Amino acid sequence: QVQFVESGGGSVQPGGSLRLSCAASGSILSIYFMGWYRQAPGKPRELVAAIIRGGSTNYADSVKGRFTISNDNFKNTMYLQMNSLKPEDTAVYYCKSTASSWGQGTQVTVSS
Repeated sequence: QVQFVESGGGSVQPGGSLRLSCAASGSILSIYFMGWYRQAPGKPRELVAAIIRGGSTNYADSVKGRFTISNDNFKNTMYLQMNSLKPEDTAVYYCKSTASSWGQGTQVTVSS
């Protein structure tokens, strides 16, 4: 199964931007569903953005208009561009397909 490694997290001020990367261990061309999830302290893990083979995307209402999910099939990498970040976006972010395992995630902290 293709597995993923997340990177790109960090600490930013409110209103800032980050781009997360999700590097796959193999080709992502045949993967039907890939998503970005996040888990804040004391809260359940939630799906924030998803991309379906062919390019359709879906977003949680809380990030709609601020986050953009995309794939680069040549680099076997998925991205999450996060703009206008808010303190409530603080969480560990994970990427995953239906068949993959959970990775280590990447920490995003939004604070002034």
